[in-house]
Amino acid sequence: MKAAPIIAIGVALAWNAAGAQEVRLDFPAKTVETARKDAALGSYDLPVGPWKNGEMHTLAVEGPRHQVAWRVAERGVSTMALLDDLRGQLVKAGFRLLYQCGTRACGGFDFRYGTDILPEPQMHVDLGDFRYLAAERPTAAGPEYVSLMVSRSMDAGFVQMLQIGGPRDQALTATPSTKNPTPKTVQEPDGSALPAQGVAAALETGGAVALDDLNFDSGAARLAKGDFASLAELAAYLKENPDRKVALVGHTDAQGGLQANLALSKQRALSVRARLVNEYGVDPGRISADGVGYLAPRASNLTESGREKNRRVEVILTSTQ
Repeated sequence: MKAAPIIAIGVALAWNAAGAQEVRLDFPAKTVETARKDAALGSYDLPVGPWKNGEMHTLAVEGPRHQVAWRVAERGVSTMALLDDLRGQLVKAGFRLLYQCGTRACGGFDFRYGTDILPEPQMHVDLGDFRYLAAERPTAAGPEYVSLMVSRSMDAGFVQMLQIGGPRDQALTATPSTKNPTPKTVQEPDGSALPAQGVAAALETGGAVALDDLNFDSGAARLAKGDFASLAELAAYLKENPDRKVALVGHTDAQGGLQANLALSKQRALSVRARLVNEYGVDPGRISADGVGYLAPRASNLTESGREKNRRVEVILTSTQ
């Protein structure tokens, strides 16, 4: 799909033809539509609860379906700021919130991959920083449902909206907007060091932690020799907290095909798992390992520095029982 020029936009959802109030969502910075998928009639299992105990609580909905993603060209915008502003606009337009959550409360990795998301790189979801909501409002044509997935990369925010139900002849449209509020800012990770508060504290307070001191060359699966502070911290954390379990998630740059990178990313995660088990004595039953290839970049794959940031292994807290 050819991308539209980057302009400051608002999203006009002109659904008032069937009796619903018109919705206009204004973004906090210059924004471009990156992907869209429309269907005259479809069904969807709308997530209205977290991923828990191997399943997700959903609501079966049907009707005209419109799915669109935007890239918000603002380095400092946070997922909390983006969602807070958009949520307020939806509520003002008459929507009732059905469910909302942040990374860890949603269910992390499982929730993200159990949710219908437009493909990378048009819609980027950081496994350690995303927020979601689902909402509903009545219309003359029947219930209208909207879900928002908000995430970010190193230099931009990403928003996906999925609308299903309501009038059959109205789709999401973008029109110029003059609103340009100042977004809240967050400190962006540079991908070159461990979290300032340490791996243990970051696991307890966040969704995923990148073990950025690990060393993988492009195309290589084996973890380089040497001592890595992140692994020592992670092993100590697990020994001090016997009720915790973690998942290691491997990531690659975008060089090569998807299937090869999926395999490579899993091999990297398995290599880290083996190091924790063999050299630090961590119980293998408390560490799972998988890979997502290049599907969750945190930097541009057009530069070597960006590709280096994308070659990583993240750790996610999966259980406290």
